[in-house]
Amino acid sequence: MRTHCSDDYLWLPLTTCRYVLSTGDTGVLDELIHFVEGRPINPKEDSYYDLPSRSGEAASLYEHCVRAILLGLSRGAHGLPLIGSGDWNDGMNLVGEHGAGESVWLGFFGYEVLMQFAKVARTRGDVSFAERCHREAAQLRRNIEQHGWDGAWYRRAYFDDGSPLGSASNPECQIDSIAQSWSVLSGAGDAKRSRMAMEAVDKHLVRREHALIQLLDPPFDTSDLNPGYIKGYVPGVRENGGQYTHGAIWSAMAFAALGDSKHAWELLSMINPVNHASSPDGIATYKVEPYVVAADVYALSPHIGRGGWTWYTGSAGWLYRLIVESLLGLMLEKDKLRFAPCLPADCKSFKVHYRYRETVYHIAVRQTHTGNGEMRMTVDGVAQHDKAITLVDDRKEHSVEVEIHPASI
Repeated sequence: MRTHCSDDYLWLPLTTCRYVLSTGDTGVLDELIHFVEGRPINPKEDSYYDLPSRSGEAASLYEHCVRAILLGLSRGAHGLPLIGSGDWNDGMNLVGEHGAGESVWLGFFGYEVLMQFAKVARTRGDVSFAERCHREAAQLRRNIEQHGWDGAWYRRAYFDDGSPLGSASNPECQIDSIAQSWSVLSGAGDAKRSRMAMEAVDKHLVRREHALIQLLDPPFDTSDLNPGYIKGYVPGVRENGGQYTHGAIWSAMAFAALGDSKHAWELLSMINPVNHASSPDGIATYKVEPYVVAADVYALSPHIGRGGWTWYTGSAGWLYRLIVESLLGLMLEKDKLRFAPCLPADCKSFKVHYRYRETVYHIAVRQTHTGNGEMRMTVDGVAQHDKAITLVDDRKEHSVEVEIHPASI
């Protein structure tokens, strides 16, 4: 399927960065991969389906990533990325149907891609492209702050005619969660504004009485706004104002990144499918498997709290990262395992058994209730001053002890 969607090709460089920077495997960047060939999509076409042929042209994975990034540098009147026929939310396929609509969220996402790929470019000695990534990211950040801020949160997009979406001035979709969460996750948002934005998420989108986190609110329904086929969903269902779990997880990750353990763990509790089946009434409401992630949770009466489209691997992958990285705080950096836990006040301890190739590290983490913000770590009784485990595949078992002394809980 060939479309004008504006984010899908950018996941290639981001995923590549994630893999290379985590594992240190730079050899994968030299792997040759053929292109596919198909006719260009016409400007007035939304998309087309075809069976593409294999191109005779091949390029390294690195070159594929560079081309994707260059393609993603298109900008609109506000200096923000063109949304095309939808970004992550492909249901917003008419926001930029005439080629001029822009995405604020894609600005944050693109910033993250550029900043991460600059690191990979430097590992290959491609200093000029690394510097270009930094220049483009800096300009993008300035444009977001100038044109993306709505006064209490970040806007979601601009239509072709320049009118905003995700603004308090809109009758529907006044706030969209992913622009707020990615202002934090990308690091592109102004620190004060990002905190205000996440406070707005908590106020307008977290529905504690029903244990769900809306993607946007109010849903599209009767106004003149026509963002695309998202409006074809019943208000409160799927992306149209329901919980789209993929986006809900990003909200929890953003709270964790801000050091707000209370909200991060609270949102995890809402997202956790097991908690939707803790009682007969909960099972009758949720109606789907409680042991896998559901893409959706409905926010529409009389189906509030009902799950939909289970076995959704996109959300499952991000949920794993939320728990292991954002909350338990384990981050792999080549041959080092670093810790930055974001624990709730009542968490006293937890254990992780981490396998590195054929070696197992038994990690015991303990949290005190008073301290000065320090973290102490030992590996087999030896203090680690850089607060990281240097991973060695010696086929032995190692004991790791981590003591967290938060300044305030």
